[in-house]
Amino acid sequence: MTALNIKKGTSRKSAYDLRRSRESDTETHTLSILVDNEAGVLARVVGLFSGRGYNIESLAVTEVDHTGHLSRITVVTTGRAHVIEQIKAQLDRLIPVHQVVDLTVEGQSIERELALLKVGSGESGAAEALLVAEEFGATQIESNPDVIVLELTGTVRQIDRFADRLLDCGLIEIARTGVVGIRVKE
Repeated sequence: MTALNIKKGTSRKSAYDLRRSRESDTETHTLSILVDNEAGVLARVVGLFSGRGYNIESLAVTEVDHTGHLSRITVVTTGRAHVIEQIKAQLDRLIPVHQVVDLTVEGQSIERELALLKVGSGESGAAEALLVAEEFGATQIESNPDVIVLELTGTVRQIDRFADRLLDCGLIEIARTGVVGIRVKE
């Protein structure tokens, strides 16, 4: 489905502006949420987003403290500044949530994503894909007569650029983990 391409003032019959919003004040934030590691917590956190119409761009979850039964949920979301503040405040009020850190604004942080990319190993596609992989610092983790599988860890932008370059090499499939991040400096 393609987006509507309606210029301002072209529709006199509608009271609504049907053009796609491209607000310049929309921000992307990475939230690191420390929660109890118990059944239903992820559903409650995700339910908070979906129930209020907030979008989740990326989601990664793992246990970080086995003895303390704690997990970290990393969520990438977008919205205006006041919406991001609302999200953080509402997350803070959830009972199983211990801490909400906005990695985008609170101290220095590092964010990375892992991607696995499957490329057809045709005559020139595989050779070209391996050259692109070397350029980006990706690793070949599987190779057979039909496909090669490459692994790259990097920023979202790096992985996007890598995938774009592999399109001409016969990119078949891509699997991505979602963003994870950690605060380096308070």
